[in-house]
Amino acid sequence: MTFRTLVLWALLCCMSIWAPLAFGAPGEPSPAAAPHARMAAATASAPVGGEPVNAPANAPASRDSAEARCAANHISDCFEAIYDTARQAGLNLLRKIPLLILAMLVMLIAQWVSRFVANRLHLLNIRSDNPYMSGLVKTVVRSAILLIGVLIALDLLGMTSVVGAVLGSAGVVGLVLGFAFRDIAENYIAGILLSVRRSFEPGDTVSIDGREGKVISVNSRATVLMTFDGNQLQIPNSLVFKSVILNYSRNPKRRFEFTTTIDISQSIRRSGAAGLAAIAAIDGVLDDPAPSWLVVENGHAGIVLKFYGWIDQRESDLVKTRSEAIRQTKTAFAREGIEAPRTIYHIARLPEDRDEAVVEPDQNGGSDTSVTREIDAQVAAARADATGQNLLQPDKTSKR
Repeated sequence: MTFRTLVLWALLCCMSIWAPLAFGAPGEPSPAAAPHARMAAATASAPVGGEPVNAPANAPASRDSAEARCAANHISDCFEAIYDTARQAGLNLLRKIPLLILAMLVMLIAQWVSRFVANRLHLLNIRSDNPYMSGLVKTVVRSAILLIGVLIALDLLGMTSVVGAVLGSAGVVGLVLGFAFRDIAENYIAGILLSVRRSFEPGDTVSIDGREGKVISVNSRATVLMTFDGNQLQIPNSLVFKSVILNYSRNPKRRFEFTTTIDISQSIRRSGAAGLAAIAAIDGVLDDPAPSWLVVENGHAGIVLKFYGWIDQRESDLVKTRSEAIRQTKTAFAREGIEAPRTIYHIARLPEDRDEAVVEPDQNGGSDTSVTREIDAQVAAARADATGQNLLQPDKTSKR
């Protein structure tokens, strides 16, 4: 038996005791209001101006007189009136004991049915594959069935008016608590929406609001990441929901890049070819898309070349592969005699003292200036997976 069920039973018992005192049995006057009515009747029967006024014939003489004397500050009669009221309430409670037992039986059945249905939602195709959403749906179903059981039990006890008052008070209290705990409610709702959208999975490498790490879990308050230096990072769900999310793991293919600088006296084509061959020979570097390189800058400090390579993240580590690519490129440059920029100061007294720079060929036959198509296949595959969810996808049925 859970703590929540014990609390519901305690509230049910308290309400069954309090309701007869406050409202009385059906068809009877309220016990709380009965003493005032009888005292008013006794007062009406007292002599006014020396003339007696006849009391109603159906009023109990002994109790009315006791309550009238209680009103006249007779303490013993006050105790007698209190005893009569408590006795009447006890009798009402005894009359309700069978209904109370039946109400408890209804609560037990509701609790069993809620557990039975919640544990078998997968048979109704209601349970979600998402653990977070699965737990939420399970809790909602159990709470709904328990609430129905409580309403049936209270209806058996004849306390439907109490239910309306309690629900009205609960609505006001819920509104106040909603304003007081707005941030908590916002994070909870954002967590539900993140579970529905599933922008990332546990174990994915993501960047959220400039913070990178691997996803551990999404709870009711925050999204938990493990940073690459081993620290646990909790980001509020509301911030995650409103931030730009970069998921590195959604596409298994990922590109790495690095730059290297050569001396201005070296051949650009020979340097690029040597670096490209060194990168292509590394284990883990994909052939499709193939490695590539570009000239980024030609300045007084040297010629800056940028090399690109692709890996499959399921088989290779990006950081390690990039590090090996830099090492192999440096080794290839040293083997080919390609030098890095050196800080050399030339003092030229005559124009002929300058060294002649390597002249690049004028023809463009070997250069490639075509449109890059490296990620076109990956974009097409991603668009195919997003069919039906892409708002930019044209509706073919409407054109017909």
